[in-house]
Amino acid sequence: MLFVPRPRRAVLRGLLGLAGLLALAPAAGAAEGRSAPERALTVVGPWEVGGLDPASNGHAFTRLQVAETLVDVDAAGAPAPGLATGWMVAPDGLTWRFPLRSDVRFHDRSPLTAEGAAESLRRARANVGPLSRVPIATISAEDGAVVVALHRPFALLPAFLANHTTIILAPASYDPSGRVIRVIGTGPYRATTVAPPLRIDLERFDEWWGGRPAIARARYLAVGQGETRALMAESGEADVVVSILPVSLARLRRNPKLAVQTVTPPRTRLLKLNAGSPLFSDPRARRALSLALDRAGLAKVLLRNPSLGADQLFPPAVSGWHADWLPPLTRDLAQARILLAQAGWRPGPDGILERDGRRFAATLRTYSAWPELPPLAAAIQAQAREVGIDLAVSIGNTSDIPARHRDGSLDLGLVSRSFAMIPNPLGTMLQDFGPDGGDWGAMNWSSAETASLLDRLAVLADPAEREPLQHRLAEILQAELPVIPVTWAELAVVANRRVAGVRADPLERSYGLAEMRWGTP
Repeated sequence: MLFVPRPRRAVLRGLLGLAGLLALAPAAGAAEGRSAPERALTVVGPWEVGGLDPASNGHAFTRLQVAETLVDVDAAGAPAPGLATGWMVAPDGLTWRFPLRSDVRFHDRSPLTAEGAAESLRRARANVGPLSRVPIATISAEDGAVVVALHRPFALLPAFLANHTTIILAPASYDPSGRVIRVIGTGPYRATTVAPPLRIDLERFDEWWGGRPAIARARYLAVGQGETRALMAESGEADVVVSILPVSLARLRRNPKLAVQTVTPPRTRLLKLNAGSPLFSDPRARRALSLALDRAGLAKVLLRNPSLGADQLFPPAVSGWHADWLPPLTRDLAQARILLAQAGWRPGPDGILERDGRRFAATLRTYSAWPELPPLAAAIQAQAREVGIDLAVSIGNTSDIPARHRDGSLDLGLVSRSFAMIPNPLGTMLQDFGPDGGDWGAMNWSSAETASLLDRLAVLADPAEREPLQHRLAEILQAELPVIPVTWAELAVVANRRVAGVRADPLERSYGLAEMRWGTP
């Protein structure tokens, strides 16, 4: 695999030139008398390639089926066998065994071993990622199985081992310091070139334990502009396009050469607030900002689907957590103004609220990897101003928000948060709403009852026992609003009809390249 670091200015100078090179390559081969190779299937999405580190970019390599995890996820979103054939837990809940498949090879043709898998997980645990939050005592190898010993019972361990940060890589993937220098996985496709931030080239791995994929070569391109992705689908430059703005979908549906699928992932767009800021430390101010939002209007105008207005944190797709009986979050400008006045805020000469000589002014940060976020941020800016809150919108990189969470400089951020990256929503809750908060969740907010609920939930395996505790947690978050839900999500996937077997994954875990095949042009 070739890893090509490239300066951002150079790679942003034009996908058109890159597309032209791709189009010319087969013709050049034919002119020299060689048989033209099978064209590469091109997948286009908005997410840039951040590099090789699984902690920050493992999702790219699982979605492209380059690397795999010990535990997979079934169609219902539950943990299922992956590189491990299953798992067994001791009666005391402290020791877990994950027997490995015996017929697995890495892309360098070295065999998958229990010790190699254990070492890969030890590296993941030492890195920044969900596994670092699991109460693990040791990870070892024994008789062809990975053995995980815990300090205390933790029922979610299989779900955490399905997260993309725990991909199993070959020993040759690491340099002596433990840094990933190449991604040598076990999946049906091998990465031949990784060129951040825009491209990954793939070729079929014929020795994949799951069988030989039909498509020999593929390529992923990161294209940030939603309309550019739509045009690439229309022109045939892209075979599969993931994440299309709703405004483009009606046009694409009319194109007989394209098939459009939409699914509702367990994902919420939300405002992450700095509850330690003088602006948002008072729950009344957080509630007022929530009351300023016309969620149904935002969803209708920007997402073309008013039912996506998020009247609570958990969308209906999050079974066992979505609570129909919760009082919904609604818009009420008069009540918002009353709450702000109670908190001591008074309108200034320009209508922006002031208190003790300070304006109610903050920076709302977001990013364009999810293309609907910038227009949502602009609409939130306008709605907040109606109650005297002045928000300046800043659109940057995805990494800006967690970085500013850590250094304390974040006012508020508009983010798109999935509850399926760990195939149990509790995994996300533990990351986002524990005592220390989380990069994509609470900031400078904690609740003793929430911490107790999370601890109790982490050891319960029975859904019937978990559900009342989950609903109580949802009640607390609805009342305290450490994050403010804005809209739920739809994911659109557009495929050229020359490709068969394309399936939009509501869990956003895989593009399903191994199930695709060339159909009728």
